[in-house]
Amino acid sequence: MQRFILAFSVKALTLGCLSLGAYSFAFSQDTSSAQDTVTKKAGASKDGASAEEGWKALLPAQGLEGWEITNFGGEGEVTNEGGTLMLDRGDPLTGITRLNKDFPQENYEMQWSARRVDGSDFFAGVTFPVGKEFCSFICGGWGGGLVGISSINGNDASENETASYRDFKNGKWYHFKIRVDAAHITVWLDDEQILQVARENRRFSVRAEVMRSRPLGYCVFQSRVLVKDWQYRTIQ
Repeated sequence: MQRFILAFSVKALTLGCLSLGAYSFAFSQDTSSAQDTVTKKAGASKDGASAEEGWKALLPAQGLEGWEITNFGGEGEVTNEGGTLMLDRGDPLTGITRLNKDFPQENYEMQWSARRVDGSDFFAGVTFPVGKEFCSFICGGWGGGLVGISSINGNDASENETASYRDFKNGKWYHFKIRVDAAHITVWLDDEQILQVARENRRFSVRAEVMRSRPLGYCVFQSRVLVKDWQYRTIQ
């Protein structure tokens, strides 16, 4: 009888341990699975954007590989440290132009942040493709406050329907996004849509001063400017 009780106790203890082990394993798997899901949702690419969102960095982590300092004549120094571009004051322009030909012409977005360290003119002069044409988004021009697209049907940013004026402060970061789709060019400033222009029946071009910025370029006018998180992605 004692042997039976002892054997039964050992068997019960063994089954209990096996059940506890199975529960622990299942709990571990559930936790691991949940953690993997969280990690995938929170996962970020090296440029700081979610890989699922498809954003790609336009600037290398260091240096200017894939870019050249735009030969405006009188341009200031340009450096890139840790993905933050510094464009020093030029006489009057300083900028960079993309050498690679892989940037889309249609159906894309790009975004970046910029800060005018000193100066009183445009701190974002971004030239970009619109189909087979090109135009420039200008922010802070004509004395520091003009925002608009140059050029539309031959009229620059101060002369067409995209023109507006805002107060931009030196030392403050501003975030920008441009979308080019089949119907419109749309621009956001700090998540506020500030302009949208229909592409139909409009001819887009750039001013003669920034012809060297094509197909994709960034320039500033008599200002020292920092640019970071410059990215793009294609859209449907």
